[in-house]
Amino acid sequence: MKHTGIYAAVLLAGLLLSNAFAQTPKTYPAGEIQLALKKLNVVGTALYMAAHPDDENTAMLSYLAKNRLVRTAYLSVTRGDGGQNLIGAEQAELLGVIRTQELLQARRTDGAEQFFTSAIDFGFSKSTEEALSIWGKEKILSEAVWVIRNIKPDVIITRFPPDSRAGHGQHSASSVLAAEAFVAAADAKRFPEQLKYVQPWQARRIVWNSYNPNFNNTTPPKENDYVTVNLGDYNALLGKSYTEIAAESRSMHKSQGFGSARARGNRIDYLRHTAGEQGAKDLFDGVDLSWKRIPGSSRLSKTLQQALESFKPENPSASLPLLLQAYKQIQQLPTDNYWISVKKKELEEVIAACAGLWYEANATAYASTPSGKLKVNTSIVKRSDFPVNVSQIRFVGAQKDTAMALPLKNNETATFPFTIEVPAATIFTQPYWLREPLTKGTFQVKDLQLVGKPENEAPIGVEFTFNLEGQSFTWTKPVTYKWTDPVQGELYRPLEIRPQVMVNLAEKVYMFPDQSAKTVEVLLKAGKENVSGEVSLELPSSWKVMPASIPFELKKHAEEMRVSFQVTPPAYTASETLKAIIKTSSGLSLSRGILTIDYSHIPVQTLFPEATAKAVRADMQIAGKQIGYIMGAGDDVPASLRQIGYQVTLLSDNDLQKDTDFLSRFDAIIAGVRAYNTQERLKFYQPKLLQYVNNGGTLLIQYNVSNNLVTDEIGPYPFRLSRERVTVEEAPVTFLKPDHQVFQLPNKITPKDFEGWVQERGLYFADSLDTRYETILTTKDPGEKEKAQPYGLFISPYGKGRFVYTGYAFFRQLPAGVPGAYRFFANLIARKEAE
Repeated sequence: MKHTGIYAAVLLAGLLLSNAFAQTPKTYPAGEIQLALKKLNVVGTALYMAAHPDDENTAMLSYLAKNRLVRTAYLSVTRGDGGQNLIGAEQAELLGVIRTQELLQARRTDGAEQFFTSAIDFGFSKSTEEALSIWGKEKILSEAVWVIRNIKPDVIITRFPPDSRAGHGQHSASSVLAAEAFVAAADAKRFPEQLKYVQPWQARRIVWNSYNPNFNNTTPPKENDYVTVNLGDYNALLGKSYTEIAAESRSMHKSQGFGSARARGNRIDYLRHTAGEQGAKDLFDGVDLSWKRIPGSSRLSKTLQQALESFKPENPSASLPLLLQAYKQIQQLPTDNYWISVKKKELEEVIAACAGLWYEANATAYASTPSGKLKVNTSIVKRSDFPVNVSQIRFVGAQKDTAMALPLKNNETATFPFTIEVPAATIFTQPYWLREPLTKGTFQVKDLQLVGKPENEAPIGVEFTFNLEGQSFTWTKPVTYKWTDPVQGELYRPLEIRPQVMVNLAEKVYMFPDQSAKTVEVLLKAGKENVSGEVSLELPSSWKVMPASIPFELKKHAEEMRVSFQVTPPAYTASETLKAIIKTSSGLSLSRGILTIDYSHIPVQTLFPEATAKAVRADMQIAGKQIGYIMGAGDDVPASLRQIGYQVTLLSDNDLQKDTDFLSRFDAIIAGVRAYNTQERLKFYQPKLLQYVNNGGTLLIQYNVSNNLVTDEIGPYPFRLSRERVTVEEAPVTFLKPDHQVFQLPNKITPKDFEGWVQERGLYFADSLDTRYETILTTKDPGEKEKAQPYGLFISPYGKGRFVYTGYAFFRQLPAGVPGAYRFFANLIARKEAE
């Protein structure tokens, strides 16, 4: 991945005026057009609900969307912010941005739609009650009700049971919310503020997509409580089974390492009745999935059936006369009917596909600013003989339009260049759920109309109006940026609206282990030409900043300028927010940075965060300075260690092939998170690393998951990893050997050093150890009856050196600037001679 920014961190997302935001515009092979024609006569909706990205049963979604042809949606309660990241160092909100886009890519594959609530994935939870309490049950319930009232599902399907069988408090909480939302959505007294926009809705039933603990489906015990579905059926129009489509969809969850093999053959799933009217043999028993549920639609239904029966795969445009007739008929039906609006949009998409219309709007640059000028090239091509005229091109979000009456020729591209001005009131393309400060449990979304949406609408779109046989159709596309990569070919990315000047701090956390001044570098980047002003740092008066401000002048767009301040902390312990502030010559006050997340499987994501960092003054010592670091799945520990004086070398494969004399230069070697899950060649280097320890070095291994280890011989003696974890970050820690040297040197460690931790104490602790390992502390989640967890961190002398394994989540604590975590980590990696 390319993870760039002029320093700092941020995030993005972006919905479109269409579903294919920043993607190659969708084209429709004849098989998909025929499937879409069949769907026009299916009138029904199914909603699937679970807790996280990747919880959804993609086979079920594929089956519902592409076999039953109902409108299919997945409501993920969270964006997966608290998970682990197998492909990079992003955590928390940044990971949530990646996983949001992975879900959207999955939906583009399996044909379902995507919705979210504002709940934050705060990490593993051991109870339903904890999850609902942290989220705020009523708030998230109201948002689930909002989604139900908007899309009006006939059936609701949950992935998890509402109890401990779900294996995760957030999993079971999602099922509890679904069951309560099923009832509340139909009650006009619940969340009445929504009724200004939507009406109460009662789904016919709610069912559980049951499974056994290994997700290998078995027949539920009470036969009358469930219906079966064969998700392995084959779709000849698509040339794939629904399980094959599901594997492609699930493989989009790359940050979670969920690449899946395509399965072929029968697969029976079970849907257990939960509430509502019970279905006897089919998920949609008792639900009329035809146009009969809409009065006055019989002529329309017949016309659509005729269009399907007469469809010619080699010439889709031959269906247009009947489809245009159907369009006249659907316009005569009540416009306030939910299904009329849904099916009208679907019909419009099929008409465009049958006409062979391709239309897009691409800016010549991928970024602009409020009041900035932007060149946009629009292009249209009609790949059929059916007569189509272009009558208007109009910009949405910018004042520009043009009228015309241009007949389109078959397979000849018509281009129309425009220069527009971005309105001064256009807001930066920051994800809507990240515009306000976060709480521990939820994103703050103040606009009800945004609730549930997966991403922002595009800042600027283009309406293309066409005339087909006297009927007018307007389709909207976002303004995007298109370029050709020499390896990947044609690519698209979202249009960004940036601040006039962006300011990034070099680090997210500045640690001051003593009262010495530290250099704080700031990078300025121009979002437009000819911008000037001054930049300053804001801190409490007890912190000294020199100079007070620095002038700047940036003449070219994207020009950068680096400046430095000297910051001196107070003598006492303190933790403050450091903020970089720009005041332009035109009177603007700005404090936004920039960060770009660039992975090949999702659209480029660019974010504009507050230009802030954490400044921490805390006494701490280090013993030894030279650290070798073996990167695993990705983390920010190396940058954190440099903050307190370590010199960190990232060890390459070539470095690890060298002899132990090379390794002996390091006071400690650290393996990053999941290194023994992701670095295949570590199994060859492990004997050399243990020899390094034997010769007097310190080797510290951070957490690894218990399956898919590249070697079982991680330490000098046997131990076994498990899925045990302590999820409450404030969980009490007991020192088993308070006089142990790792609690004494070079820092005196006390219980106070375990205050202020974030998200969790630790994860993937061991559950058995060789007796030659020492356990020095223990912890457990509050309220747990079972014994405490002593195997989260263990140590063993080995030869002249020391081996350390830690499941404690230092990879979260150090980047978060937790002083005690720094102090304790410095002790753990100190050379054994320091004892």
